[in-house]
Amino acid sequence: MTIPSFGPQTKQTIGLLGGSFNPAHEGHVHISELALKQLGLDGVWWLVSPQNPLKSEKDMASVEKRVLSAQKIVKHPKIRITRLESRLATRYTADTLKALCKRYPNIRFVWIMGADNLASFHRWKDWQSIFKTTRIAIYHRPAYALKALSSQAAQRFSSARIRPQKAHIIARLKPPTWSFLPIRGKNISATDIRRRSKDWL
Repeated sequence: MTIPSFGPQTKQTIGLLGGSFNPAHEGHVHISELALKQLGLDGVWWLVSPQNPLKSEKDMASVEKRVLSAQKIVKHPKIRITRLESRLATRYTADTLKALCKRYPNIRFVWIMGADNLASFHRWKDWQSIFKTTRIAIYHRPAYALKALSSQAAQRFSSARIRPQKAHIIARLKPPTWSFLPIRGKNISATDIRRRSKDWL
């Protein structure tokens, strides 16, 4: 729950999975476990956002409830649930990444997200600086591949894209660098879960 404590000389490769986690589900776990294996990560930090600027507060559970849902579902010892954005007082991903890179200068971060986020990435604050700040691993989601790969962000940084076969070295490459990775199963939507669960909020 607190800001992870590491010495200034710590050298690790950490994946960052940001989101509302409203609620956390097996799809988040699946992507995190895949990233640990495919990207050669030492760990994955879930950044439970206080409030996604692009989402309505109407259907958003409290951050405490969302953190609890994440803690209940995560069993892997290398996946850590955090409220870093709350602790760092950052609201936007670009600001969070800048703060993390300043706090942990020797840690190599990889931003992890689904293809649906790449499709709308150009709407994120300072989205181009995010590409230039950290490496990005994008996991395929059914019905989003075409939109994602033809998006403004994908086109802008097309020359920085690496093949999935090279994803295991992504953390050793300097930003901007990103990869679009295939994924099977676990096509789970937090929206669908909320629709089926009357007592989530």
